[in-house]
Amino acid sequence: MSRPQLRRWRLLSSPPRGVPGLALLALLALLALRLAAGTDCPCPEPELCRPIRHHRDFEVFVFDVGQKTWKSYDWSQITTVATFGKYDSELMCYAHSKGARVVLKGDVSLKDIIDPAFRASWIAQKLNLAKTQYMDGINIDIEQEVNCLSPEYDALTALVKETTDSFHREIEGSQVTFDVAWSPKNIDRRCYNYTGIADACDFLFVMSYDEQSQIWSECIAAANAPYNQTLTGYNDYIKMSINPKKLVMGVPWYGYDYTCLNLSEDHVCTIAKVPFRGAPCSDAAGRQVPYKMIMKQINSSISGNLWDKDQQAPYYNYKDPAGHFHQVWYDNPQSISLKSTYIQNYGLRGIGMWNANCLDYSGDAVAKQQTEEMWEVLKPKLLQR
Repeated sequence: MSRPQLRRWRLLSSPPRGVPGLALLALLALLALRLAAGTDCPCPEPELCRPIRHHRDFEVFVFDVGQKTWKSYDWSQITTVATFGKYDSELMCYAHSKGARVVLKGDVSLKDIIDPAFRASWIAQKLNLAKTQYMDGINIDIEQEVNCLSPEYDALTALVKETTDSFHREIEGSQVTFDVAWSPKNIDRRCYNYTGIADACDFLFVMSYDEQSQIWSECIAAANAPYNQTLTGYNDYIKMSINPKKLVMGVPWYGYDYTCLNLSEDHVCTIAKVPFRGAPCSDAAGRQVPYKMIMKQINSSISGNLWDKDQQAPYYNYKDPAGHFHQVWYDNPQSISLKSTYIQNYGLRGIGMWNANCLDYSGDAVAKQQTEEMWEVLKPKLLQR
């Protein structure tokens, strides 16, 4: 116990005359709660180290990959921050002050989790880490191949259920979520028990991006999250009898820059054949670029901003110093707004993005407006159905 805490205990142990016994008990209980938050609590107020217990009706799930850009996020909306960068106690304290959860990243080799003892050990380790860092749960991000008939199929569902049971039991109000592909139809050879996993955790974060990870048709550049394809994925999840309230729509705050082997007059960009998990072509032929970089480059592009009506997505073309043509596909407030309408119409749990660090928080007037527009489009709209 620290010296200031010891002084408080001495003061309460010798209260002034006339203080009723119940008042003394109340004071002792309050101090006990403060101390229970942990003598190592890094927050200015020990209460901020206590887990968030309430659940908001609409989830805004934010992935943060590090640094200090979180200081400029729109905290009026955020309900959960999944920390995929280095642990930042200052972020935890601030998020808690805003009533937002902060959760761990959970990743593990699927071959290992076949062993129930290994699963128990892994869960205990993650639970202890969450407790010592005063966090509110875990986001399980496993994107490995799974064969439908393999032991990993059942082991993965068991891992999610056992993790959820342990976290809910040990950390009051805690949240356990699982990241899934944009469609349940074995994307990237990921045959998971989606209904079982959805039942086992608090909700699924649907990664409605990287939708060109397997290109089975022409090897051409296309939207990262095309409108019709994205919404078909949600329809398929719901048709599996997964409650829409178990689905959070993930949108990309980044795009793909493809080098064109050939760029036609009608803007068709042929890309290199880079196979991925059985498909002859993939978005691995391109490179991911954050929204802030896209916004800086678009004005110097050779095409300016273009819009694809079929995919309901923006793109542009540019020429690099070596003379090669490039095509960049991305999402902006317009394309995100079209997809987010589905959230309200079909009663999804909420929205989120990969990742919040992709925006420009420099304070530049133009960048500030662009950043505000991307945050604004996350807000729920009136039901349109």
